Amino acid sequence: MSNTVFDILRRPVVTEKSNYLAGKLNQYVFEVASYATREQVKTAVETAFDVNVVRVNIINLPAKAHRNSRTRRLALRSSGYKKAIVKLKPGESIPVFEGVD
Repeated sequence: MSNTVFDILRRPVVTEKSNYLAGKLNQYVFEVASYATREQVKTAVETAFDVNVVRVNIINLPAKAHRNSRTRRLALRSSGYKKAIVKLKPGESIPVFEGVD
C-alpha cells in the first residue's frame, strides 16, 4: 500500500495552543492518519514543506461523548483521531501557520 504525503497528513490543527507552539517553540501540530508512524509523519512533513524535522511526538486522542443541545436524552459521540507534534530545526518554519494569530 503506497501512502502519499496527503494520505498521512490530514490537516493542520490551528488552535491557541498550536499557535503558541509554532511561534515560541518551533513546533507544528497536524492531524494524521490513524495508521501513521513517526517515520512516516517525518517523511511526509519533510517532503511536503521542504523542512528538516528534528522530532515527532504522536498522541492518540480518544473519542468524546457530548449531548445534543436540542434534546437532553440524545448522547452524541465525536470520533477520536491521531495528532502529531512536529519540531523543526531552528530558523525553519511552515508557511501554512504564518500570519495566524
